[in-house]
Amino acid sequence: MAILSDFTEDQENNNSPSSLSFNAVLDPSNPLGFIESAFNFVSQNSDMFKTGSAEKKISSLVKNIKERIMKDEAAKKEEEKKEKEEKENKKLTPNKANGLDMENHSWGQNLQEVTVTIPVPQGTKSRDVLYDVKTNYLKVGLKGQAPIVDGQLFGAVKPSDSYWSLEDQKMISVLLTKCDKSNWWKSLLKGGPEIDTQKAEPETSKLSDLDMETRSTVEKMMFDQRQKQLGLPTSQEIENQDMLKKFMAQNPNFNFVNAKMM
Repeated sequence: MAILSDFTEDQENNNSPSSLSFNAVLDPSNPLGFIESAFNFVSQNSDMFKTGSAEKKISSLVKNIKERIMKDEAAKKEEEKKEKEEKENKKLTPNKANGLDMENHSWGQNLQEVTVTIPVPQGTKSRDVLYDVKTNYLKVGLKGQAPIVDGQLFGAVKPSDSYWSLEDQKMISVLLTKCDKSNWWKSLLKGGPEIDTQKAEPETSKLSDLDMETRSTVEKMMFDQRQKQLGLPTSQEIENQDMLKKFMAQNPNFNFVNAKMM
C-alpha cells in the first residue's frame, strides 16, 4: 500500500500545475504574439478566462506594470539628472587666466591662444628643454627626465604658429595658437581636470584689438552668457522669435493653432 500511495502521489504531482511548462520566444518586433501565446497557454491549462473577473484582473495587471515602468523611467531620469549635476559641480573655477594652476605647471587661455608655464630649476639652459607639439599633442619637460606635460590637447592647435621660450632660466613658457578661435577649452589635456567655461572671462579691454569676425563671436558669447544667467532668451532664440513675428505679420490669415511645427 505504501508503494501504491507513493506512486499515486507522484502521479498527482506530475499532473499538478507546477509541472506545466510554457515555451515561447519573445520577438521584440511582435510582443503581442508572445502575449497571445501566453494567454492561450493559460486558457488551456486553467479556468481563468471562464470567470467574469479575468478582464479586470488583466487590466489591473497591465496598469500595475505600466505604473512600474513609468516609475522606473522617472527614477532613471532623476538619476541621470543627478549624475549630470554632480559632473557639473566637479568642474573647477578657472584662474585669472581662464585656465588652471596645477601642481607642476599652470595654463591659461583666451579665445585665440593657450599659454602654459612650467617652473624648472634655476640655471636651466635652452638645450635642456624637451618640446614637441603637433596638431593635437603636446610634450614639454627637461631632457633625461619624465615629461612634465604630455598628452592629447583638448583642442587642435597650429604647430607652425606655436612656440616656447625659457624665461630667466627658471620658467618654460609655451604659447599655442588655437585652430578654433570661438570656443573655450575645458582643460589643457583631454581627460584632465575641467574648468567651468561659463565662468571664463574674456578680456573686454582688448576686444578692439580683435578682427571683426572674432570680436563679433566674443560679443555674442558674452551676450548669450549674460542672458542665460538672467533666464532670458539667447541671441539665437531672439532671432527665431523675430522671424516668427515677421512671418505672422506677412501672413495674417495663416492658422497657427493647427500648424504642425517640423
